[in-house]
Amino acid sequence: MSNDSNPSLDQIRKEVEALKWHHSIDLGNGIVTPGQDNSAKKMKRLNFPDSFKGKTVLDIGSWDGFFAFEAERRGAEKVLATDSFIWQGSVDWAGKQGFDLAKRVLNSKVDEQVVDILDISPETVEMHDVVFFLGVLYHMRHPLLSLEKVASVTKEMVILETAVDMLWHRRPAIAFYPTDEVGSDPTNWCGPNTAAVV
Repeated sequence: MSNDSNPSLDQIRKEVEALKWHHSIDLGNGIVTPGQDNSAKKMKRLNFPDSFKGKTVLDIGSWDGFFAFEAERRGAEKVLATDSFIWQGSVDWAGKQGFDLAKRVLNSKVDEQVVDILDISPETVEMHDVVFFLGVLYHMRHPLLSLEKVASVTKEMVILETAVDMLWHRRPAIAFYPTDEVGSDPTNWCGPNTAAVV
């Protein structure tokens, strides 16, 4: 009998289809979450290390958890996924349900914690060798404070991905968006240039 007729796989497919996904996560057995974000392509573009063996990893703004689960798959000793905005249902998404479903299906040991980026510190999330700060910075009303918080829990490396603006400035600069002028999304607060984040 083929795996396609397995009732548990059918149930997983139904659960996946019932949620609104951001990340495209390969759950195995031909089941991939229908996320709007091509997460695997983004990972390649960001030049993710092939291995996180022996590393502790913090994923800030984990959402559905693609990058946290990928760090675990690549051998991280410990992974902590954090979120608050999405996981607490602040927007019209599945909240934490996508993360929870993927974690269960993948039989993942990734730790999880609901914590706001501005509350991140060595006391709240401990120190980590590698910190993912992917697609979060431009949503921050206080981007420099957010970067300070990220730096405060990083031992070795931050992998940062963000929307950018003001690229014509050679000096560090950050554009401020007071309303919804970027993508009609009022949660997009800023656009740093490259010099502001390296």
